Amino acid sequence: MATESGFDRRALLKGSLTVTAVSALGVLGTTTARAASAKAPAPEIFSTADWGARPATGTIVVENHKPTYIVVHHTVDPGNNEDYTKEHAFQISRDIQNFHMNTRGWIDTGQQFTNSRGGFVTEGRHRSLEILRGGTQHVQGANVGNHNSEVIGIENEGLYSTVDVPKALWDSLVKLVAYIASQYGITPEFIKGHRDFNSTECPGQILYNRLPELRTAVGAALGLAVRQVAEWPLLKPGETGQKVLVAQHLLRDQGVRNVPTDGIFGASTRNAVAELAKAKGITPHLCYGNAHTDETGFLGADIWPLLTQPVQPGAGTEAARAAGVLTDATRTRPQVLSTQTWKELLSEL
Repeated sequence: MATESGFDRRALLKGSLTVTAVSALGVLGTTTARAASAKAPAPEIFSTADWGARPATGTIVVENHKPTYIVVHHTVDPGNNEDYTKEHAFQISRDIQNFHMNTRGWIDTGQQFTNSRGGFVTEGRHRSLEILRGGTQHVQGANVGNHNSEVIGIENEGLYSTVDVPKALWDSLVKLVAYIASQYGITPEFIKGHRDFNSTECPGQILYNRLPELRTAVGAALGLAVRQVAEWPLLKPGETGQKVLVAQHLLRDQGVRNVPTDGIFGASTRNAVAELAKAKGITPHLCYGNAHTDETGFLGADIWPLLTQPVQPGAGTEAARAAGVLTDATRTRPQVLSTQTWKELLSEL
């Protein structure tokens, strides 16, 4: 990913990276959101009443604070439909609500807002639009595991693992995110994808790859400089390479000895990840926007911190071997790899 002007992350990591430098990186990556310098206009957002939502079956929780993150999702279902009408946007809003309430067992739609392929934005969970307009609180949704008190989620209609989003959807997403960021004083580095919190493909590799572009567009709308920050990579079955090899050594360091060190994310590696998640109390993840995708055993943002404990390269353990693979590949020589260092270096591969 690109870095803020004047801050060369690769140059900082190369050579003699210390714990102090790593701590500085951690501060940069978790800066408290600042008030935006410009106000973005409110886009057209159709309310739950407009699209004929069912009443919620429980109390809508309103968090008495601003959200920290804006999170981008894709719905997967109903797929990349070519009906770009407002009527279709209303229908998918009803379909998502029915799925979330009837199958997931939730009180209402999980996300706060939905963005159709035709560029029509609808309110998802009841009261989300009303509370957003106030700019001081936010409605708690059910779209990011273990982080719902911190986030506002936007479901984008479609599946974006291998194809790009339509222009209408992209344009409306930029406007919606800019407005939310403006209302809450959220700076662009706090615009995230679902996979930045949970081990999921969401929002699809293609759309996820465009998040730096989204942050830049929102920053331009708000008159803000944009800093792109490192995120944990997502590893899935079938992938190969040095990141997989690093993960395999780290899994073996956790005592899972039946994992090979061949750099291939096969069945044994997937099973090991699933077993570790279960042992650590992490619920096997199903992307909450859709009905069919089983992502059990994916290794992402909620698994890496369990594996990446501080270690000194060359210490003779499986974790040290993982560190060696990583430092050799990135040509760095840190004295100690902290969790933040692991993240920074893995983002370099």
